[in-house]
Amino acid sequence: MTSGKPATGAPAIHDVVIRRATPADTDAILAAHRDSIESLGPASYPADAVAVWGEGLSRDLYVNAMNGGEVFFIALGEIDGHPAVLGFATHRVDDGVRHATAVYIRGSAARRGIGSALFRHAEADVIASGGGAIEISASLGAVPFYLANGFQETGRGNIRLRSGKSMACVYMTKTLPSASGRAHAQS
Repeated sequence: MTSGKPATGAPAIHDVVIRRATPADTDAILAAHRDSIESLGPASYPADAVAVWGEGLSRDLYVNAMNGGEVFFIALGEIDGHPAVLGFATHRVDDGVRHATAVYIRGSAARRGIGSALFRHAEADVIASGGGAIEISASLGAVPFYLANGFQETGRGNIRLRSGKSMACVYMTKTLPSASGRAHAQS
């Protein structure tokens, strides 16, 4: 997603602002999510898998997630001279204990460090909320990104999509320093 050489024509990281998203941002998040799946997904999945991956995405999906406590961070920049959400990262708590994140970047903004910057915001939110680890089900194409950001593979399998169909994924985890451990290290 965001590792490797910079994409031609992609914005430089210094041209990007990252902030916490609000429900007013959900249409732009939806556009970035679809772009990421449609532009980056085909490198790792056949066309039919990419098509079902994007099924069921809607503005309400993100609004409901935010209302349920999921935190979204967005990267704002420009595409063809127009302001746009270049990507987003999330942090949510599943079953009251399992911390999870997701990172999606538009194809035109990939490999610029934007995904890693977004992930650091989500990771900081996990640490601030007391999470000791992050567990994810990574898309096949995102595995190098997550490895570069300190995750370890724990297994392979399939994830059930909103459509009810499944897609191959890689289970990964990252152990985090505690918030109190960071405070002691900075003293």
